[in-house]
This record gives sequence, C-alpha cells and structure tokens, in this order.
Amino acid sequence: MSISSTIKSIQDIMRKDVGVDGDAQRLSQLVWMLFLKIFDDRETEWELIQDNYQSPLPEKYRWRNWAANAEGMTGDELKQFLDNDLFPALQALEAKGGDQRAYVIRSVFEDAYNYMKSGQLIRQVINKIQEGIDFNKAQERHLFGDMYEQLLRDLQAAGNAGEFYTPRAVTEFMVQMTNPRLGEKVMDPACGTGGFLSCSIEHIRKQDVKTVDDEAQLQNSIFGIEKKPLPHLLCTTNMILHGIDVPSNIRHDNTLSRPLISWGPKERVDVIVTNPPFGGMEEDGIETNFPSAFRTRETADLFVVLIMQLLKANGRAALVLPDGFLFGEGIKTRIKEKLLEECNLHTIVRLPNGVFAPYTGIKTNLLFFTKGTPTKETWFYEHPYPEGVKSYNKSKPMRIAEFATEKAWWGSEADGYAQRTETPQAWKVSIAEIKERNYNLDCKNPHVSEQEQHDPEELLAQYAQMQNEISDLRNQLKDILTKALKGEE
Repeated sequence: MSISSTIKSIQDIMRKDVGVDGDAQRLSQLVWMLFLKIFDDRETEWELIQDNYQSPLPEKYRWRNWAANAEGMTGDELKQFLDNDLFPALQALEAKGGDQRAYVIRSVFEDAYNYMKSGQLIRQVINKIQEGIDFNKAQERHLFGDMYEQLLRDLQAAGNAGEFYTPRAVTEFMVQMTNPRLGEKVMDPACGTGGFLSCSIEHIRKQDVKTVDDEAQLQNSIFGIEKKPLPHLLCTTNMILHGIDVPSNIRHDNTLSRPLISWGPKERVDVIVTNPPFGGMEEDGIETNFPSAFRTRETADLFVVLIMQLLKANGRAALVLPDGFLFGEGIKTRIKEKLLEECNLHTIVRLPNGVFAPYTGIKTNLLFFTKGTPTKETWFYEHPYPEGVKSYNKSKPMRIAEFATEKAWWGSEADGYAQRTETPQAWKVSIAEIKERNYNLDCKNPHVSEQEQHDPEELLAQYAQMQNEISDLRNQLKDILTKALKGEE
C-alpha cells in the first residue's frame, strides 16, 4: 500500500469519529501521531549509532510500547491512556541532563490535542500508521517527504486567510538566489510549516556538507519561529524528516511580540527567507514594540522592519510581499524609505496572478535585498506565464523550470549585477526616480504598452464600470422618454 493511500485511508477512518470536525482537526490529529511514529523510527537509528543512547521519553510513552502492537490496548483503555496519561506526561516532560529532544517533544505537545472520541477508531488509525509507514527505509523516507508536502498543502487549503502555502517553485528560487552557505545562520521568522527552512537545508547540504562535522554545523544554523501551534508542530516534524535530529531552534512564539531593540547582535543572522503573513492584523499593543515612525498593526509591514533589524551587516533577505506594500503610502512609505537607505533592494520579481491560487488571488512580489549599503537602483523582473498557460491552479502549479530565464539573467552581487541587461521582462529604476515617485515601488513594465494589459481583475473592473455607465445612460434615457410621453419639456 502506498504512503498516500495509507494517509487517505487514515483520513477516511477519522471521518467516522464524532470528535473530529473538519480537515484542520483531522490533520492536527494525524500529525501528532506521525510525529511520535517518526520519532520512534529515528530512535531506532540513534540506538544503532550512539552507544548508550537514552530516550528522553519514559518507556511506557514510547510508540513501540503502547502503539506498535496491533493487538495492544484499544477502546476506552486507549482513549483514557492518551487523554489522562500520555498527553499530560508529554506536556510536562522534563529534560534529563539537559536533553534538547525533551524540550522539542514538550513544545510539540504543548498545544496538541486528541480530538478522537472512539478508542476503537484510534486503534485502527495507529495500526494503519504502524503498518503503512517505515521511516527508516530510505526510499520510503523520500516518498514520505513528498507526501508530507501534500499534507501541508491540504492543511493550507483548510487554513485561514493570510496563511498561504508558498509554492515549492517560489521557495526553491528564493533560496537559490540568496544562496545560503555552510557556516551561515539561516532564519525564517514566520516559518509556518518549514518550507523555506527545509529547502535551505537541502541547498546547503548539496553544496557544502562533506563530513559529519559539516552536518553538525548545518544542524545548528537553521532557525525558525512560528506563532500558531499546528504549523509549529508540522514544521518540527518537517525538520526531523529533513534530518535535523533535534530541531530545538524551531520556536513556538510570535516573533513580533518582542521589542525591536531587544534583538541584539548575537541573534543576528546571515540569511532570511520568508513569506510573512499578509492581510493580517496584529493584536492591540504589538505595534508598541516598534519605533513610533513604524507603528502599524499590518503584520507584513512589521515583519519588513523586523527583518532589517535581524540581518547582520551584509546579510541577505528574500521575502514575498503583496502589491499593496509596493504602492502603499503613509507608514508603508516610511518603511520603504528606511529599507532603501539601509539596504540594497537590488531586485523585485513581479509574479503573475494565480501563483498562490486557490488560496488567494492577491498579486505578489519577491523582494531581494542586502543590508548595509543604500540602494542606488532597483531592477524589476516581470515573471511571465509559461507558453500556453493563462493562469495557475491546483492541478497546474508554477514549476521551478520557469525561473530558468531569471537565473540566467541574475548575475552576481559581487560586481553589482554588472551583467544584467534590460529585456522585455527586465528594467531598472534609479533611486532618484523612486524618491520622485514618493517611494511607490509599483513600477509598471515600460516595455509593455497599456493596451496589452490582460489582467483579469483589471478587465473585470473595467467591465463593471462600463456596465454602471450603461445603466446610468439607460436611466437618463428613460427619464427623457417618460417626460416626452407626458408632454413635458
């Protein structure tokens, strides 16, 4: 049975349980179970490699001792064990000898919850996981990585506004262009389910990791913070899947809830890749952590200010931002002014509509900047749809191959991107012109005449306007005719 059909049959079993309501709860339930199974499989590995390996879990709470036996406890006994024994124990787990693994398990279970009410159905799910997923087979591990990506996409489809799964093509392109290397600290301050971090791990491993010491260095250089409990649990599991044995640097916290000035030099990082939540509003009081000139409750704007603070000198960042940031005024203007004075905003890639479909139709941009030198000019690159494609959707997502032209054009920061040339997709705007525009970065492609704009949203807006005008004319005509028939002037 394939992993994907295992997951599907598990979800079918869960649908029969009266306690589980909707996709988000089903996934939450599935993921804490998968976490314990994956952790147990990894422990089998660690026991072989490490002499005298000590599990951070008391024996009775290890998956192998309460879950692995298909004929083991079930019904009310199993339900009582989970609710009254396992969960309270893991939520209060103490770290023996400072074992970081215990902290990871405790943080994962702090907000996890057993939604299922039927002990019999819980046993059926556990047996499916036990027989269907062996994380220690290399082939299955790879397949499970792909399956996990699908799970994350499903979760986002069931998620709330502002929480969008970043398409893998976009994530890979951003990581490749910022090019994190071994020895550099990489951070995602709004890490969600860990897409940017797992991509960075694979990128560094492929380029630089040759020895056991290299791998240990990589393990300690990946940092993520996520505010919501379920994505945090998914991200922690994702890190273990990507070979980060003790993902203690994935914290469950709101990055914005700390005063900006309290992020000291020791916490600064070399590379930030992120898709901060946009369209969201922070709770009252969060904005007071920021200097008065930048106080706003718009989440994405606060993250831009925070990222400038978190980067080391010469640190590099790539982030996804909506069009609204580019043309926004007021506090947004002040944030952009600070960004262009303190960082070299060398590139903005303008993405076409539908990249984040079906979660949102908002138009998005990728901003790339380096801290420490002011911007002299910003290059814009308008990413076109591939030949024959009019829009992206779930069955036809964006693909990494589409970015080949950008990559060939990109050049090197070392020589100030000297090899870049203007093309039908690429153009540059000087800092003088940006200031003249009052920091409005919504710069249209000068190579495309206005007549060629085929943006569906713009066309619909024009259509609606024409309909209104026709309606007004019809009403005026009706009035004239009515008056004429009544013999009025």
